[in-house]
Amino acid sequence: MFARRSLTVKSKSAGITPVNMMSVVKERANGASSIANGIRHTFTTGANVRSIDEKKDALPSAVVPGTWLDRVPKSVQPYLYLTRIDKPIGTWLLYWPCAWGITMASYSGHLPWTSTLSTIGLFGIGAVIMRGAGCTINDLWDRNIDKKVERTRVRPLASGAVTPTQAIAFLGLQLGAGLAVLTQLNLYSIVLGASSLSLVVTYPAMKRITYWPQVVLGLAFNWGALLGSSAMLGAANWPVALPLYASGVCWTLVYDTIYAHQDKKDDVKIGVKSTALRFGEKTPEFLAAFSTGMVSMLALAGYMNDQGPLFYVLSVGGAAAHLAWQLRTVNYENPADCWSKFASNKWTGALVFSGIAGDYLHQLVM
Repeated sequence: MFARRSLTVKSKSAGITPVNMMSVVKERANGASSIANGIRHTFTTGANVRSIDEKKDALPSAVVPGTWLDRVPKSVQPYLYLTRIDKPIGTWLLYWPCAWGITMASYSGHLPWTSTLSTIGLFGIGAVIMRGAGCTINDLWDRNIDKKVERTRVRPLASGAVTPTQAIAFLGLQLGAGLAVLTQLNLYSIVLGASSLSLVVTYPAMKRITYWPQVVLGLAFNWGALLGSSAMLGAANWPVALPLYASGVCWTLVYDTIYAHQDKKDDVKIGVKSTALRFGEKTPEFLAAFSTGMVSMLALAGYMNDQGPLFYVLSVGGAAAHLAWQLRTVNYENPADCWSKFASNKWTGALVFSGIAGDYLHQLVM
């Protein structure tokens, strides 16, 4: 849905005429419409006047999806849209593996709740910042592709609301803020965290190279399972952190393949690769296998960490039930349903966390 706003168009022949922002604008040139050559608009809002050149297949840069961000100052709106802060599902998916790793490490190390809570909060801030940075990097890579995809053509870089130079400068601020968060951790964790940046930067390129870019995304998005362990214990507890990490990677392959089914028709046309295209009609079988891998690796991580019964009931059982529901009900030919199932994975992550946190809280009060 796009926000509908009333603007005025300044015309040489007709003076000031009110129009709807989403209406079709026609240019009179020799008595015929000439959209293909671009239309010169002059929009007047109060005292501000600006001109925008449009191409046939482009939306005005001012046109953005209507959300709560419309209430913030217009000068910062495009940058906030660039971070996808209005769509927090990506932040949740990045954050949950961090929370799992932190709380499992606290459980095994019998650590006080104050340090656990403060670290969870710190990683939450980091997740918001780095998810936004990842979106900026992705959109810099994909700005020309995004123009050709219906769902993404209004993104700030694709629509022209933000220039590549402006986006790079903004990315510098984002990475600087992320570094400020990372430096609050121990040296081992600083090095471990910084080493994930190569995955973040290269992921968008993988969509042009391989039908398995979701693997690289999974390696990047679940790095917090490793980092959370080292942040609490001083070094990663690899026998626990590695199967937890593998569980998260399998999980990403499930939810991001569902996500990729939204754009598969456009992806075929423009040459973008994904597991959705690789799996095709066998997607249910592949995702069932990755779901089994996610649950199995999660159970192994819990076993290696001596987790209690709440973990197996809520974390393992809850994740298995939620994944089964997704795979049983998703309609891969319906983009809206694919988005809905993808977004529901914030609850998968929450279920996993609930069992880990339950065991930890039980340990604290005993």
